[in-house]
Amino acid sequence: MNETILSHLNSRGEAHMVDVGSKNVTVRCAVAQCEVVMKPETLWLLQTGGLKKGDAFTVAKIAGIQGAKKTSDLIPLCHPLSLDYVDIRFMNAPKEGAVTIESEARTSAKTGVEMEALTGAFVAALTLYDMAKSQDPAIVITNLHLVQKTGGKSDFRVESYT
Repeated sequence: MNETILSHLNSRGEAHMVDVGSKNVTVRCAVAQCEVVMKPETLWLLQTGGLKKGDAFTVAKIAGIQGAKKTSDLIPLCHPLSLDYVDIRFMNAPKEGAVTIESEARTSAKTGVEMEALTGAFVAALTLYDMAKSQDPAIVITNLHLVQKTGGKSDFRVESYT
């Protein structure tokens, strides 16, 4: 039976930050997505700027970028990274009343940017919720996942996620 080695535990089973000092600096990219599901009329208000709090997509985009930049402050053992690029994109989801949020993060570093992409997508989703919760408190944030990563030891791309 293969024993799983958890990289964030030392030989005594204690949490520690992984030492990436001997790794090579490479260009790394990660893309993450999530969905925000709401009443169709709430989505219409978001899309037309009809919410009392203003332009929710612009605020959520800025919040997502800021969230990606603050990832190491939120995730205890995550390395602080100097990000070269972060983008938050909003797309119509297949479900009625849903929007897909896609977050992309890039850096030249010794470790990947998966956590930054995931955090960016989630913070953007939380911001949409905050902006629209008075209209629709039953909004659901779902399906947060990594879509792809490149630039480290191994590349990853999900073919389909359901």
